[in-house]
Amino acid sequence: MRCDLFCSVVDNFGDIGICWRLARQLQTEHQWQVTLWVDDLASFQKICHSVNPSLVSQLQHDVLVRHWTAVLPELTAADRPDVVIEALACTIPLSYLEWVASFTDKALWLNLEYLSAEDWVHGCHALPSPHPQLPLQKYFFFPGFTVQTGGLLREQGLVETLTELSGSAQLQQQFWQQLGLLDAMDYQQKISLFAYSQASIEPWLEQLANAAQRSLLLVPQGQLATDLTQLFSELKTGRFDHKSLSIRILDFMPQPMYDQLLACCDINFVRGEDSVIRAHWAGKAFIWQIYRQEEQAHLVKLQAFLDKYLQHALEQQKACIEKLHMAWNLEQDISAEFALFSNFSEQIQMHNKKWQEYLIQQQDLASNLVRFAENKLIMSRNFS
Repeated sequence: MRCDLFCSVVDNFGDIGICWRLARQLQTEHQWQVTLWVDDLASFQKICHSVNPSLVSQLQHDVLVRHWTAVLPELTAADRPDVVIEALACTIPLSYLEWVASFTDKALWLNLEYLSAEDWVHGCHALPSPHPQLPLQKYFFFPGFTVQTGGLLREQGLVETLTELSGSAQLQQQFWQQLGLLDAMDYQQKISLFAYSQASIEPWLEQLANAAQRSLLLVPQGQLATDLTQLFSELKTGRFDHKSLSIRILDFMPQPMYDQLLACCDINFVRGEDSVIRAHWAGKAFIWQIYRQEEQAHLVKLQAFLDKYLQHALEQQKACIEKLHMAWNLEQDISAEFALFSNFSEQIQMHNKKWQEYLIQQQDLASNLVRFAENKLIMSRNFS
């Protein structure tokens, strides 16, 4: 199978993070020949350090990466794909679609949608939508948390690898040494904090500083890291220590290393789509900051997720998790909610393992996509 996967980098890393994981899994596990079209190679380089932003075409981990510019390069019959994936609300150029439509054997066109836990996606997943001018139709493909959707990105052996890491002090120590955090194991509570800006974060940081247990707060580079550096000038050196709290700014890291970070921390704050999926596979307690939308529309999407995620949780834990998620997503002071959440972290982790087992019983996104594409192509070509 030849596949063209189009990615427009809207939110720095989320879109390209998902597309890069999908491209590699399609190539590695399903032997597809994938061309990944990306419009922002500089952002791509942050999570794949070997990417050269100045090249129009390059091979990365056996995936052909091409720079998606306003004017596409001339394409020939040798470039014709079997499958075209329009990822995460990007818009494929009309000239490209006209070229795809010119062939007798039409490529399968998939619109890979954003992750959603809302029930309405069950009725829209895999539905066709004909192009108004061209003899093409695209199919909507929704990631999700139920068998009525396309599932979640999950590479073979990922959960087993992360479970082994989280259960081994020796492997964790080796990981922290890789990051240059030689004292990480000295902290009773390790928290990864990947988030958008937070207006009311200071009271929570003060709470961590005054707590009896020592906390290590690990903040990947981004807007929140910039905001914290403005609050604490010492963070310009990458580190700030205050009483029981130590804050460290982390450089951008390759995706597999970020997955390991989540497995080595006790609590993970994640944002957007890519990192929340990885938090599921790490199995630790997590707080999701969903992508913000106008008129608080994102809170409806968040509640739909919480309803599914917490369906079988104990009432006290459920209330604690919901309150913390809502306060965090509304940029409110989370001190009271987090204190309770932290006390419940082991029980929440046990709940997450059960939730994880439920999700693992479902097929992963890449495998579902491959099966759907192959079935559609076989049917269409046999019919023609």
